[in-house]
Amino acid sequence: MPGRRQGIYREWRVGVIVGGLSAEREVSLMTGREVVKALRGRGYQVISVEAKGDLPLRLCRHRVEVVFNALHGKMGEDGCVQGLLEVMGLPYTGSGVTASALSMDKVLAKDLFVRKGISTPPYQVLQKTHGPAEVRLSLPLVVKPRSEGSTLGVTIVRRKKDLSLALARAFRFGPTCLVERYIAGKEIAVGVLDGRALGAIEIRPLKGFYDFKTKYTSGLARHLYPAPLKKQVYRRVMRVAEEACAVLGCEGTPRVDLRVTSQGRAYVLEVNTLPGLTPLSLLPEIARGEGISFPDLVEKILDRARLKTVISQ
Repeated sequence: MPGRRQGIYREWRVGVIVGGLSAEREVSLMTGREVVKALRGRGYQVISVEAKGDLPLRLCRHRVEVVFNALHGKMGEDGCVQGLLEVMGLPYTGSGVTASALSMDKVLAKDLFVRKGISTPPYQVLQKTHGPAEVRLSLPLVVKPRSEGSTLGVTIVRRKKDLSLALARAFRFGPTCLVERYIAGKEIAVGVLDGRALGAIEIRPLKGFYDFKTKYTSGLARHLYPAPLKKQVYRRVMRVAEEACAVLGCEGTPRVDLRVTSQGRAYVLEVNTLPGLTPLSLLPEIARGEGISFPDLVEKILDRARLKTVISQ
């Protein structure tokens, strides 16, 4: 919260929840290791807690008083764990139940963007019973699972004959998938803190697109900070990112992913409520560009932990 003194949980027992059951489990473990190291370096009482079926018992056994949520993907940033922590009365980092669920569900998020006048690529929702013949949008397209992160199951389709395989790949992650118009332009990510955009970074994969392998393998992509955009476009991108977070009710330090065309129009792709905090992650790099060290960023995130209710959102 703005103006609040950093380090208010220094005397509390911090539980960093890691692992989980999603396809992003390994990313969560990497994030968790970095967070634990940073907090211990600042003198916090911190314990890493594996997110398994007995998570409530583990939190109680370790006498956790405040939670740093380092989970990614389903069952971690979709409102499920957030609801559990609300019931247990434990303050936690990131967004609350409603905002987490809305942000994780790409269809609901895009529906809200459209209703609020926030530009997002034209899209179509398909069920597992549907095939390429039901796709109404023209190529090129992006096919993605409805509720996954780290570009898992995502395919850029430029040829009609590749559409069937792309749909099958997305449906491996659930019964519903999203097909959206591919927007040519720059790939931009904006870090947001307390509703205010920190900065925008451009990602340039050396080949292909910014997929899971490229995100988490050193040397496969260039990150340009600040993003080389015209001043008015940069300001517009920052404003659009703030608006997207506000519409979904996000808190803490979400990251907004966008495409920016050569004409300077910004299209919101999605909002990540618990962005990665690994050595290759974008949010820490944006923070460094603004003079915020990684330990400072982690402490700022923890400092904003609190109980969140549907009413407060």
